[in-house]
Amino acid sequence: MMLPRELIHNNISLIAKPTAKIHYTFAAGKDLQHHTSTLVVFLNGLMSDKTSWLPVMSGVIRGRPESFPSLLAYDRYGQGLTGDRDPQDQGREGGYGHDVADVVKDLNQLIMQIAHDKMDKNPAQLQLIFVANSIGCAIARLYAQSYPGSVTALLLLDPMMASSNFDWWPDPDSEGFDPKELPSDVTVQVLREQRAKFAAMFAPSVVNKEGLDRRNLADLLPYSDRPPLVGKGDRQPLLVIVEHDPERFAHESLQVGSMSDLRSTRQS
Repeated sequence: MMLPRELIHNNISLIAKPTAKIHYTFAAGKDLQHHTSTLVVFLNGLMSDKTSWLPVMSGVIRGRPESFPSLLAYDRYGQGLTGDRDPQDQGREGGYGHDVADVVKDLNQLIMQIAHDKMDKNPAQLQLIFVANSIGCAIARLYAQSYPGSVTALLLLDPMMASSNFDWWPDPDSEGFDPKELPSDVTVQVLREQRAKFAAMFAPSVVNKEGLDRRNLADLLPYSDRPPLVGKGDRQPLLVIVEHDPERFAHESLQVGSMSDLRSTRQS
């Protein structure tokens, strides 16, 4: 796919971490009368990099070529085209480096540098909008919580349950478990296999290629509905949540072999 010429790809070193570079894609906004201070930041999930946002960014630009906000997507350390690892991971337990709080600090520094270098703006002037997927939603939430008054809006696409250990399936070893409540085509053995597959992919202790330690995420974001986020002017930021279509998600999951079709057994 040919990308709009407005999308510029580059590398940047954060002031606090000068020995490592982050790869990013940026488009300077047009029609500054309406978008002079708006910056839309796209936040990746754990299993995708910033290339997943390029069609979206392209669509924004092509949809209104004379009037669009500044757009930013980036690959976190160890992800996508960012080949450098997080410098602070050195000396830490293998596979468990920086956590989501560290990612938020890096993101804040990146936004400050982009605002200054590419938009000629004081970061405090920004109308900051996050568009996030999966664990990117947790990053967006923690950012808004850590820097109150900085975020104008959040669009969270299929957000993860940050306070969960992803143990959603019925536990056949738990007290009160009744195998008769399982669907007719699901055996206890199938359930055990499903729980093991799901834990191997999504449990917070599972190591990932970027070295992002998720084991304390439930401590960083223990509740799904609080504390209230504070946006610009002490108002709550606009919040929009879009969930994954359950039928499509089940189909995609079966295609990649990550899980069986056990939607009806999910615990509420």
